[in-house]
Amino acid sequence: MPAADTASSWADQVEAGEEGALPPSTETIVNNIKTIVEHKRNDDGKIVKVTRTYKIEKRRVPKAVAQRKHWKKFGQAHRDTAGPNPSTTAVADDVFLTLTTNRENLEQEEDSLKSRLQKQTVTCRICKGDHWTTKCPYKDTLGDAPATKDPEAPNGDTTPAAAAASAGQKYVPPSQRGDRSGVAGVAMGRGRDDNGAGVRVSNLSEETTEQDLQELFKPFGRISRIYLAKDKITQQSKGFAFVTYYDRDDAAHAIRGLQGFGYDHLILNLEWAK
Repeated sequence: MPAADTASSWADQVEAGEEGALPPSTETIVNNIKTIVEHKRNDDGKIVKVTRTYKIEKRRVPKAVAQRKHWKKFGQAHRDTAGPNPSTTAVADDVFLTLTTNRENLEQEEDSLKSRLQKQTVTCRICKGDHWTTKCPYKDTLGDAPATKDPEAPNGDTTPAAAAASAGQKYVPPSQRGDRSGVAGVAMGRGRDDNGAGVRVSNLSEETTEQDLQELFKPFGRISRIYLAKDKITQQSKGFAFVTYYDRDDAAHAIRGLQGFGYDHLILNLEWAK
């Protein structure tokens, strides 16, 4: 009578070194402890036993999530039980990221910053005192600042303007500076005082040039300046100009002589410049 074939266990296959199918995984639940035992081959081709233990906890989840857990599985996993299948799903523990800073580096930076601040000396830009410029008692009024003689200034200038320049004070207009003789400077503007000797002439033709105006107004007196308004693109006359004399009497003489004068088929109109 031939002997019956008996299937060897997986342990016998490991000892004999035979290659075959891996044993199926098993799952047991005892006292809310779920144990899963499975087998796999390592890098050397040997079969190893892997045991995973999970603690079953009950948590409240939204109703939609609870219903989704009971959905029927499909495809190759249609025969799997409820829950993840260890052979197709890798369940890992939650990893919490904790951001930490290197306190030693921060303390070193703070110490270096404090050492640099201690080495620096505070100097006022206005009076050169040992205080901050914002707390200087002379920042509002320059006249209250002590006048210090600048050795590099010509003739030892000790005026407020010179003190402001040496101390790095903000810009002071020439009209507010005052020179050494106490006379206020010339106000900024056109750069000179024309004594009201300006004449505005209008109704000029487009072909009029500065040379034409020079020949027209020169017989009435000495001319200081002639300004002819021109178009930026065509460079032709816009029809008016300003003529300034050194003497107001000459300007008045020109107004009397050329008012209503016919020039280049046009009647000129002259008036005092405003």
